[in-house]
Amino acid sequence: MIRILLASVLGATLLLPGCRDAEAPVAAPAADGWRVVFDGKSLDGWTPKIKGQPLGEDPLGTFRVRDGVIAVVYDDYERFEGRFGHLFLDGVHENYDFEFEYRFLGDQTPGGPGWAFRNSGAMVHGQSAESMRVDQDFPVSIEFQILGGDGKNARPTGNLCTPGTHVVIGDELVTRHVTDSSSPTYAGDGWVRARVEVRGDTSIRHFIEDQLVLEYRAPQLDPGDADARGLIEAAGGEVALKRGTISLQAESHPCEFRRLRIRSH
Repeated sequence: MIRILLASVLGATLLLPGCRDAEAPVAAPAADGWRVVFDGKSLDGWTPKIKGQPLGEDPLGTFRVRDGVIAVVYDDYERFEGRFGHLFLDGVHENYDFEFEYRFLGDQTPGGPGWAFRNSGAMVHGQSAESMRVDQDFPVSIEFQILGGDGKNARPTGNLCTPGTHVVIGDELVTRHVTDSSSPTYAGDGWVRARVEVRGDTSIRHFIEDQLVLEYRAPQLDPGDADARGLIEAAGGEVALKRGTISLQAESHPCEFRRLRIRSH
């Protein structure tokens, strides 16, 4: 019962008009098991959640399809004003590999926080989009953080951020918000290939350009976080994160995603 409740809170999918249901067309898995989750033409299978807006509404077009990629853009923003966004892939995911390519472009949106310069991410083991508060910044989740170089400092990519969560590295319960990976800095506007391998609450591994750059285990909800506490209560006290949603971030710097695919295990 606890596991059923946790799955319903963390991973239920809200079907809104215009959002893909289970019968909408998606690519069939290839012989190697990979399934394409972005068709290059539309956001079918994806639902936006922008801070301050109801689920499914993105009035300024933060997430757009452009030239065969998912573009995170701020063309219609005068200032960012803390309007963090996430684009949720349909479904609940537990044991899988998720791969994508990303790049950062242009200038940061006026009003974006300094730490968000060339900063975005892919959230895994996330709460369901419909369980987020309207004014919530980030879903409770495990973040595969992606960073671009600033021309001055070392900025590894494929890092770990933990909004409302903790993990275990070695034998240590890690409660800090950011853990850097071992990747090099990727400056400029070139494409970078990223992959996260998720095995329930057993292990999560980050790869950049096919190189392992970070690994950890035992992802769990943080009882000290107000949003996570609500999820823990709804799950009857369970804190282990075994499954959840996947989403892409919009944190004020324009970026693009392409070649998104998933392989179940």
